[in-house]
Amino acid sequence: MDIELSYDRAGRLCAIGGTEISYKRRDKRPRTLGSWSIEYQRFSSLLSAVGGVEITYRRWSSLPRTVGQWSCEHSRSGAQLLRIGPHDLRYDPHGGNVCGVGPLEIFYGEHGSSPIRSQLPGRGDSLSDELLLMLFLTLFWQEQTREAREAYYQARR
Repeated sequence: MDIELSYDRAGRLCAIGGTEISYKRRDKRPRTLGSWSIEYQRFSSLLSAVGGVEITYRRWSSLPRTVGQWSCEHSRSGAQLLRIGPHDLRYDPHGGNVCGVGPLEIFYGEHGSSPIRSQLPGRGDSLSDELLLMLFLTLFWQEQTREAREAYYQARR
């Protein structure tokens, strides 16, 4: 099954397959994923919940510790998220982009810019809620990391 990843004019991810992602006007932070509301920690851009699934972080860090009942595993350096519960994350060895979450594969546009589609082996009509959440979180956290890296390099110029 192919899952198209759509973007709005501002370059924000606005749909995963048939599931819309909404934003407040001029806000980079998503507010809903389909019918699920997205909540953030107070005075922060860290997700605290998507729908009824709570997200916790390591103390004084933006590294996710749990997603609902699942624990998260990171590389020793903390630079890469390796697993969310039963779902392994796979990375492109050249660009460092996430190229897979569990059974999902993620494909990027030219020059590895933005993810443009995902693929789930086999045939199906829709993405399960669990895999939709894992794909959204992975893409969201990857974008946050990219933005933080860009801000760091801009500040050093």
